[in-house]
Amino acid sequence: MNSVKYVFLLLFCSIFSFSALADYGDFVKDMKKHQGFFNFYYDEDSGKVYLEIDKFNQDFLFQSAMPHGVGSNDIGLDRGQLGKTRLVKFERVGDKVLFRQLNPYYRAVSDNVLEQRAVNEAFATSIIWGFKVAKRDGQKVLIDYTPFLLSDIHGLAATLKNRKQGNFSVDSNRSAFYQPRSKAFPQNTELEAIVTFKGSGAGQYLRSVTPEPTAVTVQLHHSLIALPDDNYQPRTFHPYSGHWAHSYADYAAPIEQPLVKRVINRHRLQKKNPQAKVSEAVEPIVYYLDPGVPEPIKTALIDGALWWDQAFAAIGYKNAFQVKMLPADADPMDVRYNVIQWVHRATRGWSYGSSVVDPRTGEILKGHVTLGSLRVRQDYLIALGLTSPFSQENTDTSKMKAMALKRIEQLSAHEVGHTLGIAHNFSASVNNRASVMDYPHPLIKLTDGKIDLSDAYDSNIGIWDKHVVAYGYQDTTGQDEAAYLANVIKQAQEKGLQYMSDPDARPSSGADAHGHLWDNGANAVDELNRVLKVRQKALADFGLNSIPEGTPLSEIEPVLAPIYNFHRYQVEAAVKSIAGLNYSYQVKEIGVPSEMSVTSGAEQKRALSALLNTLSPQVLTLPQHIIDVIPPKAYGYYRDRESFASNTGLAFDPISAAEASAKHTLTLLLNSSRLARLAQQAANNETIPSVEALLSELSTNTLKQKPASGHQLLVQQRVNQQVVEHLLSLWHNKSLVSEVRAAVLAELEHMQDWFEDYSESKKYRELNAHFALLARQIEFSLEHREPAVPASKVKLPPGSPIGG
Repeated sequence: MNSVKYVFLLLFCSIFSFSALADYGDFVKDMKKHQGFFNFYYDEDSGKVYLEIDKFNQDFLFQSAMPHGVGSNDIGLDRGQLGKTRLVKFERVGDKVLFRQLNPYYRAVSDNVLEQRAVNEAFATSIIWGFKVAKRDGQKVLIDYTPFLLSDIHGLAATLKNRKQGNFSVDSNRSAFYQPRSKAFPQNTELEAIVTFKGSGAGQYLRSVTPEPTAVTVQLHHSLIALPDDNYQPRTFHPYSGHWAHSYADYAAPIEQPLVKRVINRHRLQKKNPQAKVSEAVEPIVYYLDPGVPEPIKTALIDGALWWDQAFAAIGYKNAFQVKMLPADADPMDVRYNVIQWVHRATRGWSYGSSVVDPRTGEILKGHVTLGSLRVRQDYLIALGLTSPFSQENTDTSKMKAMALKRIEQLSAHEVGHTLGIAHNFSASVNNRASVMDYPHPLIKLTDGKIDLSDAYDSNIGIWDKHVVAYGYQDTTGQDEAAYLANVIKQAQEKGLQYMSDPDARPSSGADAHGHLWDNGANAVDELNRVLKVRQKALADFGLNSIPEGTPLSEIEPVLAPIYNFHRYQVEAAVKSIAGLNYSYQVKEIGVPSEMSVTSGAEQKRALSALLNTLSPQVLTLPQHIIDVIPPKAYGYYRDRESFASNTGLAFDPISAAEASAKHTLTLLLNSSRLARLAQQAANNETIPSVEALLSELSTNTLKQKPASGHQLLVQQRVNQQVVEHLLSLWHNKSLVSEVRAAVLAELEHMQDWFEDYSESKKYRELNAHFALLARQIEFSLEHREPAVPASKVKLPPGSPIGG
């Protein structure tokens, strides 16, 4: 009897299995099948895409991206933008399939399974989507992937809301699977969709780039990627390596070792013959250029990217870094391709390099460079403004174009460097342009009294870049890797190579006196004085010859903006010498003392003098010959944010331009953190000017100067107003430290008394009313604990990326 039941049960299961198999086959028989890492089927009738899952509880990588963007630098949703790289797995629970994102930052690097489990259970994971099983066949199932593919995995709606560009959500009725860019390969499956977001309240930036601001249509891409093999060897991070740190917390680490481990991000690279002096790579690093780039920019981008092969050659590689054109049938979102994309936006903006990185190891699987197409036009505009070449018909501007193209070469090298895992080095200018990973200001010289563009940008990889590649990419097979890396660090330090990255280089928060953005020269103060001379010459030559024939005269203004403000970045560099610190990313070594020191009092005084010079009416007042040739905007042309601020209606406003420049200097000089550092330094070193001394020098060199005449008199009054506004702003800053607050109060009270004493003085007759006004503002503000008048909102035209 039992045998009969067994036979019956076996027969039933066989029939059921055959039925399920037939049902599965019938379901997909008319669909288009794509076979690869994860197979998928496309049903043309319903427009749905079904993913076949046969790998449950198996970790892999999920990468989201946006191949078609919004087109606004301010919104920051660009073509080719990568989203998060997630470590994920599919799990089946009954008739559901859960898509779980793992949490690899918290881990236990141990062979003890129970120890690993304890960490995994201690920290949350995220179920990022749930699917219903559509059909199943044994251990594999089909799920309808379409709703997830049409979802806002890229966070576009949140980005629009955060940028104050409106409230949007996905409209599935206007979204669909995109078949041409959906493919399956043995190690990766690529899926793409057209996704439309509907909404209201579109902001200015969004309205400017969408034909219908209630409907924003982009394309979103999903990559399902097999994990790399286990042959990659992570490399230890060192603060002086020049690489980004990839961190994780290892709860299995012995108590005497750090909990947080740091390795560098890098591509996998090995020599065919590690013992040979020069060897080809097992697999070279190949970058593919967007075929939509026009000449001569295409050649400039290729040449710039190929600079990196110099660094790989320096450590014994042959043709280890290559650049090719992207094949016509290739998808730039495909994880198998490192790409350099040429991205168009409505306005100029940032370029950047991002990567798909294995979150377990830091291995870079794909480099993805985004280069803004309008950058080259801005540099060409700067070159024209510096040289004013249009003195005759058919003017040759080849030198100006050459400068702009050299900048594009450098930009290509810079952003590719990021996708090699390399961080910024904002101290490279101190070492004679030692790295393409700096932000380079054009090095413009005066040669025989004329503007010289010939050395504006460098033409090769830097010595620092060779150090970074040697640390990150040398094949150490057969060597003691730790000893090799320590020697690489030692050699760079012995060469005097300096290194400062992002947090320490910012002008408002950073304290390092050598790491700056958009600067040149070994000494920031000397370079500021030199740049002001270049600016003076450029402005002396500026005028009708700054624009080509046939251009409306009103278009002289946008050419003028970056030239008038040509010194803005060197001001940011020089100001860091005040309360500056000299330090490096030093680690403790036996017998090696700390290198940190305070910038000398003499250098701080030199910096203060140079900065106060940028507030003088002589520097800030535009030559009359320029003012006389700039009319209001021609019909059909409009003022925009690249224009100077204006309080004179349609007319060009040279006085507000001066006020904005002065405000820039004062905002940096009177930064509350800088003043707090200065107070501490001066308390320990009498050669360093105190906060009181700095404020006194500021007052003497602005408010108490002999009255000028003409436009210089008006500029002087705007500068004085800015000085008072900044000091009152400090007084009202609740986080200002008490010792600085006391100095600010003392200076404000002194100013009030001084203004009242001289508000009827013949010596300052032209400024009597101005002084009386400032005295009342101070009196009211101190008494009522609020500003007497709203602070001026005047500001410079946009600066970074470099230009006006």
